Amino acid sequence: MAGDGLGATNHFEAGGFVRSRPGVEYPDVQLHFLPVGLSYDGVSVAPTSTGHSCQMHVGFNRSPSRGHVHASARLPPTGAAAPPKVRFNYMAHEEDWRGFRSALRIAREIAKQPSLAAYITREIAPGDACERDADLDAYLVEHLESAYHPCGTCRMGRASDPHAVVDGAGRVHGVANLRVVDASIFPSIPNGNLNGPTIMTAEKVADHVLGTALPADHAAAAATWTDPEWRTRQREGEPLTRTWDRVF
Repeated sequence: MAGDGLGATNHFEAGGFVRSRPGVEYPDVQLHFLPVGLSYDGVSVAPTSTGHSCQMHVGFNRSPSRGHVHASARLPPTGAAAPPKVRFNYMAHEEDWRGFRSALRIAREIAKQPSLAAYITREIAPGDACERDADLDAYLVEHLESAYHPCGTCRMGRASDPHAVVDGAGRVHGVANLRVVDASIFPSIPNGNLNGPTIMTAEKVADHVLGTALPADHAAAAATWTDPEWRTRQREGEPLTRTWDRVF
């Protein structure tokens, strides 16, 4: 094996985050850049005339839509329990549609940059004719897929919160000697993939179990940067009056 074919990479060569519009405090659109056009089912992407392609996967993070996990029956004294009822409730909020439209348009803008002009000859999907909100929505209906990263079904919060299941140390409210330590206890959806946050959650709850104190400089170590003008601009360096509605 030469080690230089399509199987030599996991294809998610690069990624990034960007705000969908001015006034969003955190980058809420996630982008992945792939060196080949592909789909999870292996058949949905149209072939190219040259056999060469590239692709951007876009995701709208921090969705306001909420689903649920409910018990479907009482736990029997013996035998297997009935499977729970799970409803993800994807795209139930208008903000999801607005965010995904922006994500597609941002990806399109990136692909049209002069630095990529020599490599990109045409847009296969959604296609140049897919421009209006209604057309983008129709495309989303047919092509949106889950990234298999659900979380927050057992959220962390105070005992007074009727939706909270565990406290800040992962202890289940009202149940002695029981903790939950996984992505289900996230009180809100992280802005990105769940692997890193889940590892950090496990480390943090392990510290609670072991009684390990936080380091004295933990506040300084956790400091992050936020664009001071996020309320009025979508990206650093752009005119403060620019908005996506006026660009597209």
